[in-house]
This record gives sequence, structure tokens and C-alpha cells, in this order.
Amino acid sequence: MRRPIESERRRRFAEEARSERPDLALLCLLVGAEADASLDEAGMDAAEIELDRLAGLLPFRPGGARGWASAVSELLGSRCGFGGTPGDYQRLESSLLHEVLRRRRGLPILLSVVWIEVARRAGAPVYGVALPGHFVVGFGARDEQVLVDPFDGGRLLTGADAELLVAGATGEPLDPSMLVPADPLEIVLRILNNIRAWASARPERTDVQLWAVELSLLLPSHAARLRFERAQLLVQRGDFLGGAAEMEAYADVVAAVDPTSAEAIRRRARAARARLN
Repeated sequence: MRRPIESERRRRFAEEARSERPDLALLCLLVGAEADASLDEAGMDAAEIELDRLAGLLPFRPGGARGWASAVSELLGSRCGFGGTPGDYQRLESSLLHEVLRRRRGLPILLSVVWIEVARRAGAPVYGVALPGHFVVGFGARDEQVLVDPFDGGRLLTGADAELLVAGATGEPLDPSMLVPADPLEIVLRILNNIRAWASARPERTDVQLWAVELSLLLPSHAARLRFERAQLLVQRGDFLGGAAEMEAYADVVAAVDPTSAEAIRRRARAARARLN
């Protein structure tokens, strides 16, 4: 059973995700609070204050897209030392905004959140760009767009650099559709997907995988198959009745399009119930 404070965080996360203009920083901090029980309201406020402080260090209106990109990267990358290394992919803290602000290390997408939130507070035309396999930050309209790579300390990217990042991740050429701004909920879902992937590679961390799935299910748009993943996790964690009920509910959804798969899921639900005997 969830504790009252946990239920309140979940309610707040769902409410913010469904608001007209979701607050990216707040959503990321609420994700962090799921992972870190010590992150209370004061801790979240402190993280927001740090973002405000960093924004206050930026020069006033440094110019167009390139001026903003250079100014933010000089501050966060060069002066403050935000960036990443391959080892950061092995740490859950690299996906938690409050820890990234503290350690100044993280995954590309969380470092990008820092760039976005600091620059946005200072009035920059900034947004996330969800390149396949490597999240970056964009400044300016499409005709003057400047991309930076926060994981590489805020290095300004040429068109060839972006093409190499995409080719390295997918083997495919860069498509212009990859350069459109990512909205806050896309960013949060990608962060949760990263956390799920981190936890799924560590069988002892089904607790992390479960809350990441459950937060994903609170987003307005999510894959229906997440319900089956949650059901499997419940069974793995010993909640056979809860997992079986979740499987049966998912099978009802699947039955309309794939009766064979639905029956296979129902068999798994029966097997989960049988484990109680």
C-alpha cells in the first residue's frame, strides 16, 4: 500500500502532466522524489532555486540563437562543469534532476533539461531535440537553429555533427523531422523509459522499474503494453493476485485486435493465481 505522501506525489505528477502547460522541471523533480525518499518539498524548492540562480548568471539578451547557445554553454559547460561520461549511464542518479544539479553529471537528456530550464528562465528561445539515441538542445527557429550537446559540455553542433550522432545511433540518415522541438511530456516519458531500461538490466531493482512504469501510466499518452509490464512486475514481486488482475484487464483490451495473444495473456494470469496454492 502506498504511503500518503507517495500518493500525494503521484496525484501531483498526474495533475501537472495533464495541465495546459506542464512544468518540465517539476515533473522531473517528482520523478526524482520517487527514487529518493529524502527529496522532500524543501529539496525540490532548492533545486528550483538553483536553476533560478544559474539563469541569473547569464548575460542579458546575448544575441540570436547562436549567442544564446554560446552563452548558456559557456556558463553551464565551461564555468560550471556540467557534462557526462560513459560511466554516467550506469548510475540511476544520472536520470534524476536534483542529483544532476548536485553532481553536475548526468545522461544527455537530464543535462538537456538543465540547459532548457536555465535558458528558459533567462528568456532564451530554447527547446529539447529528441535525436535518436542522444538528446540535445536547440536554440532559435528552424531557419536559424543552433544545436548544442550538453553531454559534451555544451559543444555547438554542426549539421555534420548531428548527422553523425543519428547515424551512430540508428545507422540511418538524419531526417528533418528529428529536429522539431520535443514537448515536456515527450521528454518526461523518455526519461522514464531510460529509468525502466536501467532497472530492467538489474533484476534486483524491480522496485525502480515498477514506479517508472506506474508514473508512465499517469501520463496522458502512453503505450497500452505498459499495463502488461506492470502486471509482470507485480507477479515478480509476489503480488500474484494484483498481477493476474492486471493481466486479465490487459487481455480484455488486446482481445479486440489479437484474440490469440489475449488468450496467452489470460493463461499467464491463471498461472499467476495458481502460485497462491
